Amino acid sequence: MKGLEISEAYFRAYGLPMLEERFPDVLPHMAAGLFGSGSECFGFDDEVSRDHDFDPGFMLLLPDEDIVGRKMAFALERAYAALPKEFMGIEHPGLAPVGGSRRGVMRTHEAFERMVGSADGALTMRQWLALPSYALAEATNGQVFYDGLGEVSRIRARLARYPEDIRRKKLAGQLLLAAQAGQYNYPRCLRHGETAAAQLAVITFVQSAMEAIFLLNNTYQPFYKWRFRALRALPTLALEAELFEYLITTDNEGQLAHDKLEVIEGVAVDLIAELRKQGLSQADCGDLEKHAYAVNDGIGDGDLRNMHILAGI
Repeated sequence: MKGLEISEAYFRAYGLPMLEERFPDVLPHMAAGLFGSGSECFGFDDEVSRDHDFDPGFMLLLPDEDIVGRKMAFALERAYAALPKEFMGIEHPGLAPVGGSRRGVMRTHEAFERMVGSADGALTMRQWLALPSYALAEATNGQVFYDGLGEVSRIRARLARYPEDIRRKKLAGQLLLAAQAGQYNYPRCLRHGETAAAQLAVITFVQSAMEAIFLLNNTYQPFYKWRFRALRALPTLALEAELFEYLITTDNEGQLAHDKLEVIEGVAVDLIAELRKQGLSQADCGDLEKHAYAVNDGIGDGDLRNMHILAGI
């Protein structure tokens, strides 16, 4: 079983019965689940993942103190720590300070403030632009097992995807960076004989093109060590993952450099086809930079459209 499944099973077997028996008046105000950082929250955990920060516990999210006070939060913390120490052969570490762990008792507003800088998930335009995608991925991944007030689910729904104009701004910026690094600077670095700089250009191209694909899928890109795994699971342009891996794991000498240029142009063709399919650009060329500006021109909010094209990067 995956960590997320183990966590829910532990909650159903021990957490929920404990809450129903000992805290029936407070239970309707709580939420429980598992989301945030950690491979298990994305469903990416394996045997290697279990060497640290892996246990069957869950998050127990409480509303503000005027609904569930400090004394009750402390009692819940003690009750959580007293749950069985082992489940399915995995050790449960027990007591942790309120809000000081990935699991255990914490305030809902503090958890989301820590993840995305907003207690209720309502973000300003500048917050949307500035937040790294992995932070939003962590706030919306995993699963909510129980939500008495529905508050946690509502916050996660607000954060579920970028507003369309924000998506376009970020996409425009990534396309521009991909064009500059892959279509322009990579061949120039090769002509200069700067093979290390050429590889930096390739890596920058891959990073920006990968982010563009997540944006085209209208989903958040996770932390870098899980990006390839997440990319391979996307419904659109997932096959680019193999091309990206080839680009960043090969050198830049002789025929390989020529082949990599062709791969970069092939990725550009695929990105442009998807942009046109989604109605994001009608530019009639193979230059990603021109498509970047076309995407930016389609932003409805005038203030956002007129910001620098890289404002969302």
